[in-house]
Amino acid sequence: AEALRTALATVRSLRSRVEELNRKQGEPVAVTGIGVRLPGGIGSPTELDEALAQGSDMVGELGRVRWDHDALHDPDPEAVGRTHMRHAALVDDVDRFDARFFGISPREAAHIDPQQRLLLEVAWEAFEDAGVPAERLAGSGTGVYVGANSSDYLSMQLARPETVDLYSVVGGTNCIIANRLSYQLDLRGPSMAVDTACSSSLVAVHLAVQSLRSGECDAAVAAGVNLLLSPASSVAHSKGLPLSPDGRCKTFDAAADGYVRGEGVVAVVLKRLSDAISDGDRVYAVIRGTAVNQDGRTNGLTAPSGRAQRECIT
Repeated sequence: AEALRTALATVRSLRSRVEELNRKQGEPVAVTGIGVRLPGGIGSPTELDEALAQGSDMVGELGRVRWDHDALHDPDPEAVGRTHMRHAALVDDVDRFDARFFGISPREAAHIDPQQRLLLEVAWEAFEDAGVPAERLAGSGTGVYVGANSSDYLSMQLARPETVDLYSVVGGTNCIIANRLSYQLDLRGPSMAVDTACSSSLVAVHLAVQSLRSGECDAAVAAGVNLLLSPASSVAHSKGLPLSPDGRCKTFDAAADGYVRGEGVVAVVLKRLSDAISDGDRVYAVIRGTAVNQDGRTNGLTAPSGRAQRECIT
């Protein structure tokens, strides 16, 4: 009888553990902090809300903001070495960075991709927004997941071999972008850059959610970053990819004739909802589910598939 009672107690304990694991695997994830640097001078969640409510248009003509657009523009998208792109949504002051605040020397800062620099600032602001001071982060198992697709800045540096040094490689390679944030803030959880092209930041969020649910980390920052610093990628995009000639996406409209390139840096702090409630955190939103798939063999490597996207969200 005693052995039976012991066995039943063990079964109940194991069943309870299984139920707890199942609960955690599907537990909602809370967004507790947000940092943004977006076109139109948007630098806070409040400013983003206001811009959306007003229907503000942040797309403008390129002019000479990034490069001499007139010298490279041609209405013919197939013109060699030229682009028909005339518009973009650009972030202000991407060349500014408070290197001293992060303890980075002026020499190293000059070689660091502005994408890495802005990520440091925006992630810091996201943690501040979440009410988490930097000293509490140091040594924690916080995870870092950053969606980053390209580095125009590295290409620009490599085009001038006489100026290249170790700082150029470390400062311009996307594989370092998440690691730099982990290093600067002494974060010891998973740290990785994610490159899945246009979906990079969404996949970064997906991986962060998976990590939180599995118990791999108790807090995470998921981010996405993109800056247009060189005309080369825009010239390449003109050759076969549908860039809108008038700078308007016209989503789901019969008149849609392409997309518009844009910039931005966004970071969100994520925690399991139960932990956020227990800690008294402000909760902006709740993520209840994420999913990732691939189109497989469709009508083109870069062509989107409506079927695959339906399968992903259902």
